[in-house]
Amino acid sequence: MELFVNDTGGTGDPIVLIHGWPLSSDAWEPQIPALVDAGYRVIAYDRRGFGKSDKPGEGFDYDTLAHDLHELIENRGLSKVTLVGFSMGGGEVARYIGRFGEDKLRAVVFASAVPPFLMKSASNPDGPLDQATANEFEKNLTDDRDSFFEGFTKDFFSADGELKVSEDARQKALSLCHQSSQEAALGCMKAWATTDFRDDLGQISVPTLVLHGTADGIVPIEGSGERTHEMVKQSILHRIEGAPHGCNTSHPLEFNKAILDFLMAPARSVSAE
Repeated sequence: MELFVNDTGGTGDPIVLIHGWPLSSDAWEPQIPALVDAGYRVIAYDRRGFGKSDKPGEGFDYDTLAHDLHELIENRGLSKVTLVGFSMGGGEVARYIGRFGEDKLRAVVFASAVPPFLMKSASNPDGPLDQATANEFEKNLTDDRDSFFEGFTKDFFSADGELKVSEDARQKALSLCHQSSQEAALGCMKAWATTDFRDDLGQISVPTLVLHGTADGIVPIEGSGERTHEMVKQSILHRIEGAPHGCNTSHPLEFNKAILDFLMAPARSVSAE
């Protein structure tokens, strides 16, 4: 099983970008040039089952996905790594630290990310996702994949019912959705909906940025970004006002600046809370 990896090379500290569901590394197009121009080596890869990576029929749990990330870091001999996990990718960041520690890491970024735990339950009453909604997502993706992705990409880039990107940008994202295998799309949907990252977050000690749009209708900031910030005591929370879930595309200048400011001075507050 091989992952497609876009590695810009260079001698700068590496930044590994982990894309959201159900997209691919191409979703990082608004970030890669800015990070390279700032002197970083940027590595963006397609998760197994998505984009140009191999599409196995299994292995879509977070333990396996975190192991894929570990193998990428080890095989390329990376150190002083900054992990940037968007949406589902934030789960890989958390689980990687939970399983493999922080020896290879410099910092981490959770962007519109699913931790600490989406599914509402008696032990997680603040989870923003209920079982009925999760079941409906799964049924709609199973019954009519095309219609599901059409509606999902609209919600992905909308704030308060208004599309915050061009239709061309939405169509590009839609094409990335269709590159995923159905097994991967369904398997990873279950993973991001039901995985508990609270213990993983408790092991984070490296500088941490939590970056989230205040109008995120897919992964609401109140149930995810703000809770992650509370659990990771040394973290910085940067709210992108009025931004939807896909804030790296809708608000790329603020998104990129927040990450670069954080990396240049990780102990300094990026923005007022």
